Amino acid sequence: MKFDDIHLAGVGTYLPRTITTEYAVKEGWYAKEAREASGLEAVAVEDTLPAVDMAVRAARTAVDRSGHAADDFLGLLHSHTYYQGPEGWSPAHYILGNTLDRPVSAFQVQHGCLGLLAALESAALRLTADGGRDAAMLLTAADNFNTPLVGRWTSSSMFVLADSGSSLVVSRRGGFARLLAMDFVSQPGMEAMHRGDEPLFPPREPVRPVMDFEGRLESWRTRWAEGGSIPLADFGALIAATVERTLATAGTSLDRIARVVHNGFNQDPLNVFLLDPLGLDASRGTWELNRGTGHASVSDFAIGLEHLWTTGQVVPGDQVLVLGFTTGMEAACAVLEITARPTDTPAFPSRGVH
Repeated sequence: MKFDDIHLAGVGTYLPRTITTEYAVKEGWYAKEAREASGLEAVAVEDTLPAVDMAVRAARTAVDRSGHAADDFLGLLHSHTYYQGPEGWSPAHYILGNTLDRPVSAFQVQHGCLGLLAALESAALRLTADGGRDAAMLLTAADNFNTPLVGRWTSSSMFVLADSGSSLVVSRRGGFARLLAMDFVSQPGMEAMHRGDEPLFPPREPVRPVMDFEGRLESWRTRWAEGGSIPLADFGALIAATVERTLATAGTSLDRIARVVHNGFNQDPLNVFLLDPLGLDASRGTWELNRGTGHASVSDFAIGLEHLWTTGQVVPGDQVLVLGFTTGMEAACAVLEITARPTDTPAFPSRGVH
């Protein structure tokens, strides 16, 4: 889908302290072999702040950087993959009340690790329909996995879960990057890989069992060994085709892409699923950042984009490909053009509002 006059006006992130993977091995949390295979050096871990408060801190930075007043915002979209607070409660309105404090709509966009990209598409469509030059949308995303109910170090061989918060301000007026095009594609036959043999209803006790993607996948490995069907497809080829289509829609090509922002997966899965199908080297992506933070679920994309922009690794005129996938299986990508340096933005407070 092609977009005109949709911009990213502000970005903010919250990353807590990191724990080295070497220390995690010494403590018995992480297997030595798994650490060596992952390529990870450290993972972000938040001890006390709830996910929604990390989102609030990131949002305040993004709004400050955007130069938009609270009255400009049409609404707030919040994304997450894990627990945000009491069942039936609205984390989006909590974030709204602690940031814009405006009587606008606030709701959640649930789409796994692609939640922020799904929110970006929704915001872009809403702003396009509204047409107001100063209109803006506030996007937030956050997860805190620091609980015994999550196997941070062991839930998947593809990643280690990191705690974080992030925010984007999407604007009609202008900003530091322009959204050129984006697209989503799914392979629904693969959804069973993350369902395993868990019942869909009634819920098991406790209601929130330990998050264990690897255990669910193992149940399917057993079925495959017994001759069951394999819910697999050439997902890498599907991602590559989606990227090619989105680049064509944006009127560009892969050789014009300066950098790629992607999921914070471990080294091998990152290469196999995202970089290799496109013929890209890890140096074109954000691996050097991700190996020191882990997989920040919904916030990987904002964290990677902010890092490249604030450190001057992308400058006006550069094009950035944002690329990732989530359970389902579904992939998404977006093409951005950097249009301003940090010092050109209306406000640029120092990073680290925490």
